[in-house]
Amino acid sequence: MKSKRFFAILGAAALVLAACSSNTGASGSASGGGTAKPYIPIVSKGFQHQFWQAVKKGAEQEAAKENVTVNFEGPASESQVDQQMDMLQAEYDKHPAAVCFAALDSKAAIPLLQKFKDAKIPVIGFDSGVDSDIPVTTAATDNIAAAGQAADKLAEAIGGSGKVGLIVHDQTSRTGIDRRDGFLKEMKAKYPNIQIIGPQYGGGDQLKSADLAKAMIQANPDIKGFFGANEGSAIGVINAVKELNKSGKIAVVGYDSGQAQIDAINSGLMLGAITQNPIGIGEQCVKAAVKAIKGESQPKTIDTGFFWYDKSNINDPQIQAVLYK
Repeated sequence: MKSKRFFAILGAAALVLAACSSNTGASGSASGGGTAKPYIPIVSKGFQHQFWQAVKKGAEQEAAKENVTVNFEGPASESQVDQQMDMLQAEYDKHPAAVCFAALDSKAAIPLLQKFKDAKIPVIGFDSGVDSDIPVTTAATDNIAAAGQAADKLAEAIGGSGKVGLIVHDQTSRTGIDRRDGFLKEMKAKYPNIQIIGPQYGGGDQLKSADLAKAMIQANPDIKGFFGANEGSAIGVINAVKELNKSGKIAVVGYDSGQAQIDAINSGLMLGAITQNPIGIGEQCVKAAVKAIKGESQPKTIDTGFFWYDKSNINDPQIQAVLYK
């Protein structure tokens, strides 16, 4: 009788143990189909531009190849730094295997990213880095060099002299700072007869950027050109030029390649723009996260490249492959 009771208790204990083990996942993993995949959240600067949708596509493609789970998210507007910090904190609380992060504010996120580092969760920067050595690596465009090329193209278009307006998305993110400074540095070094009006900051918002551009044109009726440092900034400038009937009289150079900019270049409203490689940025940040999880060494920066495109080359296969449409 005692042996029967003993084996009954032993059997019940085994069932409880089996149930517990089947419901327990490792930290940083996502269970699915009976196998645990490393979980890598991707906290971007937003969703308001086609650029981010292309980054998301690249990240998800690479995640499928690497057999990891990703969650791509970002605030509704690129001015919502607090909301981005809340998203980053929520992902920290999930104990991911690694995190990919594009900072709206290159300094504000540092204390929270330090928590990731202390918890031995690798941080991968993408698109817009932070002023810290916490990220294992950062996959991004060389924004200083790219903005310098935009300056060269605009200066050439206006004959190397005259007034040029500068509208930037922000002065807190690494992309905003580097594109502004890259453009200004190139103009100052090579084109002393060009006067810069601005910079003004439109938060990447088309309407606000349009209002800023209109005010700059009205205050400087002899302005000859504009540089819009991201998708929203450039579209805002295009709209301002159209509304004030200045099409063909003001040369507009942009950054990024959403459909509105592509249409503006094809119609002649915009001279040209810098396009990044957003799908490549998404792919590289996930690839780098997987390497970091495995403890593999990596360079501090991964240059994902950029291209100048205008009406002359917009249909080239190399350019078509990196447009955000």
